[in-house]
Amino acid sequence: MAELRALVALGAPLALTQLGQIAINTTDVIMLGWLGTEALAAGGLAMSIWILPALFSIGVAMAVAPLVAGALGARRPRQVRRSVRQGLWAVGAVTLPAVLALCFCGPLLIALGQAPSVADAAERYLRAAVWGLPFAAALVVLRGFMTSFGHTQAVLVVMALMVPANATLNYGLIFGNLGLPRLELVGAGVASTLVNVLGFLGLALVCARARPYRRYRVFARLWRPDWTSLRAVLRLGVPIGLTLLLEIGMFTAAALLVGTIDHISLAAHHIALQLCAVVFMIPLGLSQASTVRVALAASHGDRRGVRLVGNLAILLTLAVMGTAALCFLLAPNLLVRPFVDDPSARSALVATAAGLLQVAAFFQLADGLQVVGGGLLRGLKDTTVPMIYALVGYWIGGVGTAAFALFILDAGARGVWFGLFAGLSITAALALRRFYRRTARRWPTT
Repeated sequence: MAELRALVALGAPLALTQLGQIAINTTDVIMLGWLGTEALAAGGLAMSIWILPALFSIGVAMAVAPLVAGALGARRPRQVRRSVRQGLWAVGAVTLPAVLALCFCGPLLIALGQAPSVADAAERYLRAAVWGLPFAAALVVLRGFMTSFGHTQAVLVVMALMVPANATLNYGLIFGNLGLPRLELVGAGVASTLVNVLGFLGLALVCARARPYRRYRVFARLWRPDWTSLRAVLRLGVPIGLTLLLEIGMFTAAALLVGTIDHISLAAHHIALQLCAVVFMIPLGLSQASTVRVALAASHGDRRGVRLVGNLAILLTLAVMGTAALCFLLAPNLLVRPFVDDPSARSALVATAAGLLQVAAFFQLADGLQVVGGGLLRGLKDTTVPMIYALVGYWIGGVGTAAFALFILDAGARGVWFGLFAGLSITAALALRRFYRRTARRWPTT
């Protein structure tokens, strides 16, 4: 029971923090939907592209949490400081090239079969939103540092402030309210950048001034490299980033596949995916908490403690995602309607998105289990083999099945979503199998 309380105490605020993040994205989707179906399609497509480098850099940043937790468990305060500093170095190095690339992605989107008007609008959004990318990744570094202490209150408070700030900026910059210029899609991108900058500055202030973080002085001599610690962050973080990239790449490929059908299907795809993402934040929070708890137990050589964390995280995930699956099956229309404000397309859009949610109900369990499985393995500093699993599961199983269903079986958007289910299921099975095999042997495992 003590471990269950510790896991829930750490995981619940992290899940709420993730829900805050998805609330920001959901606000963007809803307000862009008010502009019209084409604006929603363009904005959703842009977010699908933006998330690729974002998740890779966030994956690199996620290496900080197990490194800091392990250093705390081993009572190595200098290594705590070095891991955080070099985590900031690492995310700076991987995000800056992405900023430049995303500013000129319009021709690539057209080459991939997207309508020219949608591709042009998506590029305009990205040129405004991409400057917040380094700050979004650096925020995850600081969040991992603070979470390793078992403290999440400040993280949750900062996120709670970011949500209304984003809604207010969107309301003003998209539609020209509150005395601000009407920038439509570009306004949504500007709001995203401003919110990420403000969120990072808020957490940085807490880390610099509040106990127990300030004693580590993580920003002192930030310009000084520590190549050993930087290599440790990259060795652990790059496979995490590539794993996340392979996962979200599967969803981006699905968006591109659905985009070849029509813009109604693409808009419905983004609505259904946004609802799935809301639910996904809960097991994602549990995954992050389990990474820290496993890393702490592993630093003390406690194999049984590691396995207990895994069992509890899996049971909690099954309960949450099973409940979500029932909601998707029983009330899909009710969930979809708040996203639709275009009278000319309302009926077709609601029907298509509701049909996709019924398919999504089947992969909710697999989606939760694969992210928790990955978090457990990260706590063991096991990231390279899971990256290979992601390649097999997400791309061979997921994208391969989706493309076959769309182009060979002519199954439409629902067929693409059955491909997503296949990819998530394969990856979840492989990750959990590896976790239980590693923790079944005498400690420490290799």
